[in-house]
Amino acid sequence: MYPELMIIPMREELTKAGIEEARTSEAVDAALAKPGTAMVVVNSICGCAAGKMRPGVRLALQGATKPDTAITVFAGQDREATDRARSMFQGHPPTSPSIALFRDGQLVYLMQRSAIESSTAPAIASELTRAFDTYCAKASA
Repeated sequence: MYPELMIIPMREELTKAGIEEARTSEAVDAALAKPGTAMVVVNSICGCAAGKMRPGVRLALQGATKPDTAITVFAGQDREATDRARSMFQGHPPTSPSIALFRDGQLVYLMQRSAIESSTAPAIASELTRAFDTYCAKASA
């Protein structure tokens, strides 16, 4: 594990965008138990999280359609919370970073490290915006 002081800026990059930290398995469970849509961001100290994933997530959250709830866990730091979040990724191998969308507690979308590494921040934002529009848009009355 890295010293907490070293990763504070990496945590704040997402929390300042309105994403709540989940540092325990109970916090992950509580977020995913809420009705509606939830995004789970598995944060990481790696370069692709810094240069691609975190900026892409922040850009996507500037759009009109967003998940009802957004949480982040930090791989290698918040081990219990990260393990719990990954256990909800239904048979997908654990990767860091990654971004998952849930609807009413069910996984509906997952962007793994392989997709993040091969993309740019704007491409990640575009893909997340598409996923938000698909899975998070409110039904019209």
